[in-house]
Amino acid sequence: MKAVWMGVVAASALLMVGTAQANADLAKASGCMNCHTVDKKLVGPALKDIAAKYKDDAGAQAKLEEKVKKGSTGVWGPIAMPPNSNVSDANIKTLVSFILSLK
Repeated sequence: MKAVWMGVVAASALLMVGTAQANADLAKASGCMNCHTVDKKLVGPALKDIAAKYKDDAGAQAKLEEKVKKGSTGVWGPIAMPPNSNVSDANIKTLVSFILSLK
């Protein structure tokens, strides 16, 4: 029985790593990584900093989906984030969920 649980835990860990990589790949393919990195400021804020800023905001998912889709200015400084109308709503939802999951 212990071996079964260890297998389940190992499989879950691999699935989580695979999902995180898929989300990082989606962020890159969507153009997010042209201005953002996961852990340091580039043109825009680090994705982890965005997650930290919105961690206690119950409406963060919807707010950030709107900002990604329509663009944003003045939240993180003078450089505007352009709209991402070429990214599907489903992918925006996935990307924002990924960002908010970062610690």
